[in-house]
Amino acid sequence: MFTPHGPTLRELATQALSSTQRGYDLLAPKFDHTPYRTSDRVLDAVAGALRPLGPFRAGLDVCCGTGAGVGVLRELCRERVTGVDFSAGMLDRARAAHAPGGSSPELHWVRADARALPFVPSFDLAVSFGAFGHFLPAERPALFAGVHRALRPGGRFVFPIPAPPPVGSPPYWELWAFDTAMRVRNLLWRPRFIMYYRTFRLTDVVAELTRTGFTVELSPLEEFGRQPGGAPRCRLVTALRP
Repeated sequence: MFTPHGPTLRELATQALSSTQRGYDLLAPKFDHTPYRTSDRVLDAVAGALRPLGPFRAGLDVCCGTGAGVGVLRELCRERVTGVDFSAGMLDRARAAHAPGGSSPELHWVRADARALPFVPSFDLAVSFGAFGHFLPAERPALFAGVHRALRPGGRFVFPIPAPPPVGSPPYWELWAFDTAMRVRNLLWRPRFIMYYRTFRLTDVVAELTRTGFTVELSPLEEFGRQPGGAPRCRLVTALRP
């Protein structure tokens, strides 16, 4: 799962016993050498789905981490791209990976909690990749409301969401075991490290986005194929601010 340049087991254990923010500060130098980084396959699929809708003026990467999503936005936006994250370590790595210059849009980096985004309506496109497991269900309304405030009318909030593994399959039990271990860890140890794989359910997310004021569209990312019953293995969620 990890390259030789990735974190050691001791480093991962130290991260896991830290707070969510401190854990990512510690992991940041080696994050891109772990399977936690969003794959280029996912990034390319989302960029391909958005390209016919652009170009956009200004883009926002919510929970940008080391900047994988910023790379997508730099291709799609003309004027300005902003990455926001609560981890100073991750933002440092993002800055190092994305040097400004040439004909690229302006780059801005903001350290902020995604549950209290500090933006006025100034973005046409917001994306997020791989971060939603760090939010408890009760925290999602604040997250979605902040993105809604940050978008201009007609702006889009876009993110991929994979289908859950079939009940009883090995991936199902792996995710179940991880979430159970994390709940036990957070019950017994402080500070908490919030990361759950099975709490971001599509039906709940669509309902919450709709309550926030978005109009929600779902489209299959056909690059990932379909399940035996015909349902997409991965969908693109597009939440439009009317």
